[in-house]
Amino acid sequence: MTHDASIEAAVDALRRGRLIAYPTEAVWGLGCDPDNDRALTALLRLKQRDPAKGLILVAADIAQFSSWLQGLPAEYHAPLVSSWPGPNTWLVPDNGRSHSLVRGCHRSVALRVSDHPLVATLCTAYGGPIVSTSANHAGQSPALSAEAVQQRFGREVTVTVEGALGNHDRPSTIRDLLSGRVVRQ
Repeated sequence: MTHDASIEAAVDALRRGRLIAYPTEAVWGLGCDPDNDRALTALLRLKQRDPAKGLILVAADIAQFSSWLQGLPAEYHAPLVSSWPGPNTWLVPDNGRSHSLVRGCHRSVALRVSDHPLVATLCTAYGGPIVSTSANHAGQSPALSAEAVQQRFGREVTVTVEGALGNHDRPSTIRDLLSGRVVRQ
């Protein structure tokens, strides 16, 4: 399958409420439509992840997060703009836009504009943000190859997007936007 065909297949799978795998900045990720109950539930079940933890959304550019950022005071936009695209995930106060399974038990939603070209291409082709969570079962190390994703998840993942990992050696830093507190280094 060519790169373009791989992206097209992934977008089709996302629109049908299926799960996909794709390379991110540092590890392989699993993704789905952030508004699809069935897909979110399947993803959490597959990962054996506690729904209270919430999930990260990844986008091609800040404009794709406009509905999640609506109502956010202007002074909070500067840290987002200055750190994106890049390996920075921000916990942004939820304005009611986020699905409860994306938000988890939190009052915020985790957002990142990726600097990985394939992730940006995927989100652009999809037309908006997608869920981005490491390709692993809860408590295990993330997959570092497409082969590892297939071994762990098999047919539960509808499409594995072809591509290479980015050049980061660890997952994104997570910070709380309001306090600036680092949650994950």
